[in-house]
Amino acid sequence: MSSFAASSNPSRPSVKAQDFFTRPAAQVAQDLIGVSMTVDGVGGIIVETEAYDREDPASHAFVGQTPRNAAMFGPVGRAYVYRSYGMHWCLNVVCGDQPGAAVLIRALQPLHGLEIMAERRGLADARALCSGPGKLCQALAVTRAHDGLDLGGAPFALGDRAGGVEIVTGPRIGITKGVETPWRFGLAGSRFVSRPFPKS
Repeated sequence: MSSFAASSNPSRPSVKAQDFFTRPAAQVAQDLIGVSMTVDGVGGIIVETEAYDREDPASHAFVGQTPRNAAMFGPVGRAYVYRSYGMHWCLNVVCGDQPGAAVLIRALQPLHGLEIMAERRGLADARALCSGPGKLCQALAVTRAHDGLDLGGAPFALGDRAGGVEIVTGPRIGITKGVETPWRFGLAGSRFVSRPFPKS
């Protein structure tokens, strides 16, 4: 059973509500900007995301269900964790109004457990602790063991963003297909994103 609560705001559900994640990936990706996320108490504010759905040629789900991407076809609000280029773990949130969609968490503004993150990453610069999906997973100690876990319960904790945020958009990073789709979202003016957004 999911530990998400019922939503009281149909226009923009609470991130703690199951129906927050039962919406199109691009919408969820934008609404995750400014949300707090911790793993075992370590984490911060999500400042950068990328959306992927099943019809997207850049998505792991485009080829159909496999052992690697099985979490993308399971319940929404779960983690999908995979290894990128055989080196780095990447954390995604399963979502969508149809199976096979997810949002990649690309960067966090680190706020909680800074010393722990610095030790895990081997550096002290807060701007470099979680400024990329691989860095983020190393800082939060996210591995394949988290694949399929409910983000509504331990070791994860999510919290609604405080107030409104300004969101910038741009092309996704590190892909060769679907490059024209502007499904990368970030917190405007954040120093903690993985790469600057194109100026409009």
